[in-house]
Amino acid sequence: MNFLTLWPDEALGWGINGSDAGGWSARGGCGDAAGGTLAPGLRIAGVEVGGLTREQAQAALAGQVAAPPQVTVRAGTARWTVGAAQLGWQADTARSLDAAFEATASRNLLQKVQGLIGQAPVQDLPLSVTVDTAQARATLSGLTAALNTQPKNAAIFFDKATKKYAVKPGNPGRQADVTAAVNSYAANPAQTALTVPVKQWAAKYTAAALQAHVDRGNALNRAFTVSLDGTDRTGVLSALQVANLYWVREQGVVPDEQTLKAAFGLLTETVDRPAQNARYVMQGGTLVKAKERAGRVTDRAAAYALFRKAVLDPTQKTLVFPSKVQQPTLTIDKLPAADKLQLIAVGKSTYYGSSPARRTNVANAAAKINGTVVPAGEDFSFLSALGGITPQNGFVGGLIISGGRTVDGLGGGVCQVSTTVFRALYSAGLPVVERNQHSYRVGYYEPQVGFEAAVYDPGLDLKLKNDTSGPILIKTVNNNATSTLEVQVWGIKPARTVTVSPAVITARIPHPAPQYVVNPALRPGTTRQVDWAADGYSLYITRTIKDASGVRQDQVKTVYKPWRAVYETGPRG
Repeated sequence: MNFLTLWPDEALGWGINGSDAGGWSARGGCGDAAGGTLAPGLRIAGVEVGGLTREQAQAALAGQVAAPPQVTVRAGTARWTVGAAQLGWQADTARSLDAAFEATASRNLLQKVQGLIGQAPVQDLPLSVTVDTAQARATLSGLTAALNTQPKNAAIFFDKATKKYAVKPGNPGRQADVTAAVNSYAANPAQTALTVPVKQWAAKYTAAALQAHVDRGNALNRAFTVSLDGTDRTGVLSALQVANLYWVREQGVVPDEQTLKAAFGLLTETVDRPAQNARYVMQGGTLVKAKERAGRVTDRAAAYALFRKAVLDPTQKTLVFPSKVQQPTLTIDKLPAADKLQLIAVGKSTYYGSSPARRTNVANAAAKINGTVVPAGEDFSFLSALGGITPQNGFVGGLIISGGRTVDGLGGGVCQVSTTVFRALYSAGLPVVERNQHSYRVGYYEPQVGFEAAVYDPGLDLKLKNDTSGPILIKTVNNNATSTLEVQVWGIKPARTVTVSPAVITARIPHPAPQYVVNPALRPGTTRQVDWAADGYSLYITRTIKDASGVRQDQVKTVYKPWRAVYETGPRG
């Protein structure tokens, strides 16, 4: 027989006691602490656990809790379905049972009475779940790895077709925000649809940011004219020449200091009117003195800063160079009478087989050098005496040595003159200040192999110092009919004898096998030779000078590279 006794209780107001009380007591709270059972009607994730001990409930849950759910993961347009366990989903039955016992202890008197008479309310508690965030991060990182891309910077380039700078667009990168997705899933592991945000990763240099630099660079791309104060002389840089003075880069317009200085030098050479020393000129077949003349030249120290600033300012297209008067270093009163001049030394060369263009350049260079006067103690500069190898100075295209090949270039044949001048001045005993050799042995300068001097404008000059007691005069005698050139050095002949020995060859390297290059412009099956083979050599020439101080020697050393023949062939038929 069942019986029920109610008594007053300080905590609950009423106490319950009975032999059929379901094995649990409301006195003192959670029955689990005393090894009690769960209240009737309790479920965890649909599994009946009412009236069970913790151990019994644990076993029931272990056998009946549903498998982890499937979760749909989305990132951008990508989609995957994975088991929740792959995302670190873990059922926490201990925590679920703790909640069930807390629910048991918290039931009010009425609920307890209902439980005793078999009318307990059904209470379904959720299954507690924890998430292993490290596992979730690993899984999501693996799924989204292919979505992550590095940003590609926009790039600036010079379009040769338009002769303008332009921007090649870049692309933003993408980065899956795995951390945000892990945090979302850990906060709500019951969700079966999980979104991994995909964020754009901006490139360091975007097209919009670079366009401002490109616009400024293109604004600088204009013709630029300079003039020299106090003269009517002008010089012009074309738009393309100006474009070579700077770079447009990601950080902005960057001046090219080397080309700026080179362009400035070219302009000053164009606009300067250098002083002219007293000299000798032919008059009625006789040498006579010609008076010196002051010049007006660029004040370089002041002008360069102005030039650099102006050429990099798109609002300026012209500039006036400040100038200064340049005085001659040799006046007419310092020139010896023409009839007092003595022949000091002679240099000779031949140029048989030269093309018409090469002959033109030989004749022009010889004429420019003829009459040059070098004051005592000063250096002779071939390029200064020549006035520059430019079309404006009368030079035409011809074969030159450049970039490891014999190619068409401006001024081919000028080295015939520089070589002959070198032979004359070296034979006169003048100290060498600068002398450059050719890359390979050149047939025009035979049989005096190695006794030659190469020049290139700008960069390679021929310089010797006048160490005689007075000015020297350089005369040239060119005979196109016999293909011979003679350079004479006149002045006050020093008391010395000079002997130049033939070259001593210390090594010889055979030339390589010929090279064949396809030229689409040639007819199929045709071949033409464009470069000629030459062996390599190491050699030296010795000069012996005897004067009152004794005997001294110096040497000119030359190393010629072996040179291969080059043939152009037409394409195969």
